[in-house]
Amino acid sequence: MAPTERQYGEWESPITSDLITSATKALGSVNFAANGDLLWLEGRPTEKGRVVLVKRSAASGAPADVTPGPDSGLNVRTRVQEYGGGDYVLGQGAVFFSNFADQRLYVQDLPAGGPPSEPRPLTAADSKLRFADGEVDAARSRLICVVEDHSGEGEAVTTVGAVDLASGAVTTLVSGGDFYASPRLSPDGSKLAWVTWQHPNMPWDDTQLWVADVSADGTLSNHRKVAGAEGESVVLPQWGPDGSLYFVSDAPDGWWNLKVQKPDGKVDAVLPMAAEFAAPMWRFGQQPFVVLSSGQILAVFSDPKKADSTLALIDPATGAVTELSTPFTSLDGLAVHEGPGGEIKVATAARWKLQPSAVVLLEAASLEALAGSKPEDWQVIQPSAATQVDPGYLSEPTVVEFETEGGLTAYMNFYKPRNKDFAAPPGVLPPLLVKIHGGPTSQASTAFYLGLQYWTSRGFAVADINYGGSTGYGRAFRQRLSGNWGIVDVDDCCNAARHLVKAGEVDPARLCIDGGSAGGYTTLACLTFRDVFSAGASHYGVADLELLARDTHKFESRYLDGLIGPYPEAKQVYEQRSPLNALDGFDKPVAFFQGLEDRVVPPNQAEEMFAALKDRGIPTALVLFEGEQHGFRQAPNIRRALDGELYFYGRVLGFSPPMPADFEPIEIENLA
Repeated sequence: MAPTERQYGEWESPITSDLITSATKALGSVNFAANGDLLWLEGRPTEKGRVVLVKRSAASGAPADVTPGPDSGLNVRTRVQEYGGGDYVLGQGAVFFSNFADQRLYVQDLPAGGPPSEPRPLTAADSKLRFADGEVDAARSRLICVVEDHSGEGEAVTTVGAVDLASGAVTTLVSGGDFYASPRLSPDGSKLAWVTWQHPNMPWDDTQLWVADVSADGTLSNHRKVAGAEGESVVLPQWGPDGSLYFVSDAPDGWWNLKVQKPDGKVDAVLPMAAEFAAPMWRFGQQPFVVLSSGQILAVFSDPKKADSTLALIDPATGAVTELSTPFTSLDGLAVHEGPGGEIKVATAARWKLQPSAVVLLEAASLEALAGSKPEDWQVIQPSAATQVDPGYLSEPTVVEFETEGGLTAYMNFYKPRNKDFAAPPGVLPPLLVKIHGGPTSQASTAFYLGLQYWTSRGFAVADINYGGSTGYGRAFRQRLSGNWGIVDVDDCCNAARHLVKAGEVDPARLCIDGGSAGGYTTLACLTFRDVFSAGASHYGVADLELLARDTHKFESRYLDGLIGPYPEAKQVYEQRSPLNALDGFDKPVAFFQGLEDRVVPPNQAEEMFAALKDRGIPTALVLFEGEQHGFRQAPNIRRALDGELYFYGRVLGFSPPMPADFEPIEIENLA
């Protein structure tokens, strides 16, 4: 049947906001228990965004929830550094996890072949401590983890601490640094490694890797720095079976590559290459590589010359690399279980280009069989979406390198409109939605994202931008944003839109832009300081840089020192680059979507910008969500933000998108 002719933006799509929230789950933090059971976390929008631990029994192959139902009030999620990660850790026959509501540690028994026990609290009810990124020290019956103390005035105090598994008592092992991550015990329990960094650095700027000896009573001595010269980012220590310490560092070549400190103390590069073996450490618990019992390394790395991540076996002794053939665009962490007969299981949360992510498993009889595995050997254990979408409604991305300021280039993942049921009138170009990732030190991926296909299946072209400052292209590309936030990112996003206009791909009169968090700031800056875009939407974005510098959480409290300059010394620059201070002549419609419990970008940012635009007679909307923090997790709020943004563009740009039957229009001020 021939497609129906209809204007771009007015196409009907089966990829609805209800489908996105009711049929999808966020998957990650995949791990194996000692007996081969596979565990992972699921974020469930239909359960008010709570996160649940799920286990697939190695014996039965059947997945079942470990975390009790919604009425339990349990939500496996830590708030250390607000972004969390490293929310649970497996011990022998038990799991230890942080609960979001009270931030206490809980323990739950996982008997072989039986149901999990009821969770019981481990740490004190009146504690102001938060826990993350732990590891069980079985010999001393304790959990070693990052501890964040919120009991005092001012900034939280971060340490590496030990939690007694019998009493829940917490003792401090390492202190004095502003931040800590990845405390990891050597196989024999005699050494502890950890990463630390100080204000104003972020973990992708300047970190150090330390090691100390662990005595029989658990105290530490003989602290020594392994790596971390000035201007070096060192992350993710992991011990090898022979006592070698592996880690990722971006020195000296500017790429996050694997390094190793041998037992004799010498540090060597494992595999120097222009590729990234780590991502920016916004969250704890990354595991992009695993050191196997053979001494070989199974690792995921990102090569900027390719659109997809690569899974490879690396032999540190020879430097030999065997790339595994997979069907995936990206893999979110690796979990490995090695059997007594040399058999090996690999699991990860994987993503494709044209189908939803899933927890996947590969079982091989040996390392040789693993190296020779084929894409079809991977099993889907748990898909993130309950239903598959007809490929006729899906747009496949094209990676585009485009020219930007200073003779440099940046990148975007470009998606054309696609819907098998509809076609636009001849000669008409589609509206463009430029999407800006957060961070700003993050990366736009080509992996499948149903929320992006929501737009392309309705007739929008979408450009997902990797502007200067994004991750995945080495330290030099990442540092283009140093001192230049609000300039380089803005130029790159505008030049991406201009590139697509010049190529005849999109309608120059209907260029939209949106982003969340730091992407929300770039959205507002593009609309304020450039005359390229027609309308935009800021999701929990920054409008006043001074407000952000004065009122945010510890992890990012000095982040702007590197992106803009020290505050208040650079106060004038903060004022100049704040959209809220530059609204003379501003005439672009903007919608704001904001969580009321956001500690990263407090709601006063959106409220003040909205009030200023409203007073100036500019079409604007403000949608506030109770119970939401930084990012939306609850199904009704995710739906309202997505449908509300589409509705807003339709009203201000003059088209009529079909809306869900239960959609209640958002209120738009100053709408002619």
